[in-house]
Amino acid sequence: MNKIYQLLGLSLLIIACGKKQTAYDATGVFEAQEVVISAEAAGVLRQFNINEGQQVAAGQQVGFIDCDQLALQKDQITATERALQLRQTEAGPQVRVLNEQIALQESQIATQREQLRVLKVEQNRVQKLVAAQAAPAKQLDDVNGQMAVLEKQIASAQQQIGVLRQQITAQQQSAAIANRGILSEQQPLGVRKAQLDDQINNCKVINPLKGTILTKYAEAFEMAAPGKALYKVANLDTLTLRAYITGDQLPAVKIGQSVQVTIGDGGQTYAGTVTWIADKAEFTPKTIQTRDERANLVYAIKVRTPNDGSLKVGMFGDVKF
Repeated sequence: MNKIYQLLGLSLLIIACGKKQTAYDATGVFEAQEVVISAEAAGVLRQFNINEGQQVAAGQQVGFIDCDQLALQKDQITATERALQLRQTEAGPQVRVLNEQIALQESQIATQREQLRVLKVEQNRVQKLVAAQAAPAKQLDDVNGQMAVLEKQIASAQQQIGVLRQQITAQQQSAAIANRGILSEQQPLGVRKAQLDDQINNCKVINPLKGTILTKYAEAFEMAAPGKALYKVANLDTLTLRAYITGDQLPAVKIGQSVQVTIGDGGQTYAGTVTWIADKAEFTPKTIQTRDERANLVYAIKVRTPNDGSLKVGMFGDVKF
C-alpha cells in the first residue's frame, strides 16, 4: 500500500513539474521609460520640493534656480529702451504750427475770393455805366486794378500754402530719418531681452511628464549648472516587460498581439500587448530563462502592461501567448 502511495505521489509530482514547465512561454523583467531631468540654468537651487516616490504632473513646477543676475540684465535693457524712446524726434509740434498757418492762409483766401466776387459785380455795373457814358472810364480802371491786386494776393497765398505743405513733409521725413537710427538700436535690445526672458524661464524647474520620482540627485540650496541631473522620473501607469523567446516561438508572436502576463507563481494576471520584437537574434543572457533552456539564440520582445500599482520596476513576470 505504501508503494502505491509513493508511486501516486511521484506521478503527481511529475505532472506538477510538467505543468510548471509549461505554465509560461517566456520570462522577463519589468522596465519603465525613465527620464533624467537636468538643470537648464546655472545658479543656486533655491527651491526643490520633491521626494522620491512622489507623484508629479506634467507641467508642474518642482523647483526654482536663482537667476537674479539675469533679471538685473533685463532691467538694464528696459531702462535703455526707455532712454531711446526719449531720444526720438517728434514732428508733431512743428507740423501743428504749419497746419495753423495753412488754415490762416486758407481763411484769407476765402475772404479775398469773396471780395473778388463783390468787385466782379461792381465791375459789371461800372462797365454798363461807362458804356452809357454815365460814369468816367477811370472808375472802371480802379475796379479792374483792385481785382488784379486780389487775384495776385490769392495766387501768392496759394503758393505760400504749397510751401507750408512742403515744410510739413520735410519735417516728417527729417523726424523719420532721425528715429530710424534710434529704432535700429532698439531692435538688438528687443532680441537680447527675448533671450533673457527665455533664460529666466529656464530657471524654473518644470517637470515635463506625468509620473513618479524614482531618484533625487540634488537638494535645495545646492549649486546647479546646465546639464546637471536633478532627478529621475518615470510614468509607472504602464510598464514594459522585456522578455526573450526562442526561434521556434517567433512565428507565434506578432506585434499588437494580446498576451497574459503573470507575476509570481500563480500570482495576479494582467492583459499585455506585444509592442516590439527584435529583428535580430542574440545569445541567451545568463539571467534570462526561456521555455527551452538549451536555446543558444533568442529574440527580445517588449510587452506593454497596464499597472494597477502592484507591478514594480525590476520585478520578474511570466508571459503566456
